[in-house]
Amino acid sequence: MLAIFQKQNPKTMQTRPQFLLLLLFLLGPFCLQAQTGVGVKKEKGAIQLFDGSRKSLDKNWKYWEGPRFKAQMPIKWEIVPDPVDKGTVVSSNDPAAAGGLYGAADIVTIQEFQDFRLHVEFLVQNEGGNSGVYLQNRYEIQILDGDYGLHGMAAIINEHLPTVKAYNGVGKWNAYDIHFKAARFENGKLTEKARVTIYFNGQKIHEDKEIQQVWGGPNSGIDGGNDKGKGITDRPGGIKLQAEGHNVLYRNIWIKEVNLDGKGTDF
Repeated sequence: MLAIFQKQNPKTMQTRPQFLLLLLFLLGPFCLQAQTGVGVKKEKGAIQLFDGSRKSLDKNWKYWEGPRFKAQMPIKWEIVPDPVDKGTVVSSNDPAAAGGLYGAADIVTIQEFQDFRLHVEFLVQNEGGNSGVYLQNRYEIQILDGDYGLHGMAAIINEHLPTVKAYNGVGKWNAYDIHFKAARFENGKLTEKARVTIYFNGQKIHEDKEIQQVWGGPNSGIDGGNDKGKGITDRPGGIKLQAEGHNVLYRNIWIKEVNLDGKGTDF
């Protein structure tokens, strides 16, 4: 009790605020860094696109009706028990996409987006499992077990390899945390290509990478058939999940719209 009433050293009292300011300056970047990885809850102002329920799937998603579309509403992606944790998840194994027929039964968000922060969790149930996350229904971030090439796991497909192999493996949950800036236009003319930063299971694998085009032709997404994928237009697009006849599960998908005018995508 006596220590409470002891007289404080004036010099100590003067230097303490300066020390605290220095500490805040040094720790600031770490405190402000976005949370990433499996299990991260949605940020303030974000939209929960999928929470494991059939209700959220039907409310926020639809089939993408591209030139190869073969499915029929309602969405046939099944809600199944989470094989690792409690709750339910959705499986991308739509019968219309059997044999790897991408574009036949892909699902896309009803809402379309420009710049955004996206969180997606996925689990590959079998070796060689294949799916993909499409930004603006254009640019694919690959999900493919057993492949680490330009068409492999966590690649910005056909353009950028991940700098770190962060995949947790078959039967385990993984997370992509994505900061995306849409292409910019002036008077209908492309002035800046799309850019993206991606964390994979909490590790940064792509930092402010420019994306050149849409790959895979017209069956892959918006603008895929324009000038062989190079004819990017200024329309927004949804978040698309690819069905290729594999058991790839998804859960905890959320998105937050941001404005990256004059900014990069690093976070």
